[in-house]
Amino acid sequence: MTEFGFIDSIKTLFAPLPDNGFEGIGDDCSVLSVGGGESLVFTADLLTEGVHFLRTATSPRELGRKSLAVNLSDVAAMGARPVATLLSIALPADAADAWAAEFMLGYRELSEEFGVTLAGGDTTRSAAGITINVTAIGRIADAHIKRRSGARPGDAILVAGELGLSGAGRPLRDTPRGRAAPPAAAVHRNPQPQVAEGIWLGSRPEVRAMMDLSDGLASDLKHILDRSGVGAEVAVEQIPAAPGADIRMAACSGEDYKLLLTAAPEAAERLAADFRIRFGTPLHPIGRITSGPGLVWLRNGKPEPLDWHGFEHY
Repeated sequence: MTEFGFIDSIKTLFAPLPDNGFEGIGDDCSVLSVGGGESLVFTADLLTEGVHFLRTATSPRELGRKSLAVNLSDVAAMGARPVATLLSIALPADAADAWAAEFMLGYRELSEEFGVTLAGGDTTRSAAGITINVTAIGRIADAHIKRRSGARPGDAILVAGELGLSGAGRPLRDTPRGRAAPPAAAVHRNPQPQVAEGIWLGSRPEVRAMMDLSDGLASDLKHILDRSGVGAEVAVEQIPAAPGADIRMAACSGEDYKLLLTAAPEAAERLAADFRIRFGTPLHPIGRITSGPGLVWLRNGKPEPLDWHGFEHY
């Protein structure tokens, strides 16, 4: 079973149960209205030793930052401001003292950078390896929530940054600590969530759908298409590949944590100009939403049958 097939089976299993006011599985975060025109959003993510990182290659401070960053990225993808996290961590005996203290320093650094409190969690002993689970909570005006289901035919598709650098760094991530790691490996180990960008894009009514790119454009865009009941055309030559990454890597490698969005076509150019003025970086137009179905890759305006898939964690 694939990761996404497993998630679909969970959704089906729990669908008959009461939602108790929560919007369920399907977006980067679950949403709970708290009244007064505001909602809380919730997300959770795991990092597991031997799957997501090696202690011999990743410093505990880097890992503390990354475990928080990937969750803040989900909150930003909804247009929300992160306000709190819960941290649960299972540690073997050889990581329970100095390693744990350094991990928490990294976690605190990023928490301070984004004004996020650590509100609780759990700690336990592990018989084999480190497992980290973070739940992040954000707050947002209901009118600013961006879901995957908002895309409409004709919308421009844009990405908020270059893609593929983290993927280029993944094979290099296990460079032993103490040796100089290539820049791509450093980016892979230290993703920077687009929190300010997400909050600002959430406030823009011309932005209709949004998510973050954790599994790769080739997979993640399909989530917007499925939830919105639309299709898409993406111009391969317009995908913004980072230096050191080719176009296929930019489309498929994942863990870039850049924002992917759709915007009303008549306002997309102005949105991109305002974004550049505010953040000093471009919004890259890569295609358009169609009435569907499916994702069509175009090269020089002509369909190209590319069997591209993103990164799977399961």
